[in-house]
Amino acid sequence: MPVPACPKIPPHPKILGLETLLPKLDTARAAGQIIVFTNGCFDLLHPGHADLLDRCRNEGDLLVLGLNSDSSAARQGKSPPRPVCPFAARAFVLAHLSSVDYIIGFEEDTPLELIRAIRPQVLIKGGDWNISDIVGEAEVTASGGRVLSLSLLEGFSTTGLIQRIKKL
Repeated sequence: MPVPACPKIPPHPKILGLETLLPKLDTARAAGQIIVFTNGCFDLLHPGHADLLDRCRNEGDLLVLGLNSDSSAARQGKSPPRPVCPFAARAFVLAHLSSVDYIIGFEEDTPLELIRAIRPQVLIKGGDWNISDIVGEAEVTASGGRVLSLSLLEGFSTTGLIQRIKKL
């Protein structure tokens, strides 16, 4: 199932490329701010996503969200095939959440190179991940940072939401 075409979405100042993001993070780090990083597809935003992102943001001073590109999300093997919403739409909606400070897309299957470039002090994934399986765990802990696996808000998932929609 191909990702649907996305009507023109206006730019948003929170959606950045690496060359723009890194100097902002360097400034924040120099000011003593704690940078938190999480990542995912965030397709069909639901309360579980909003809850997780809010709790991620509470672990530091600013939250950088690595967002899978459409091709990266499609390679994750989720059922039904994802993403339902194209990158531009997902990023635009996420950018309007107060818990998210910056969004950066990535094409790779994992955000490892992004984590290496961003150098967050806190790396977080949802509770369906064991800490030892979180991509970037070794890099963040080696630099003295923390890696967390936060519990998920029970009863919410994109797969479950899609299944309920299909039954309508």
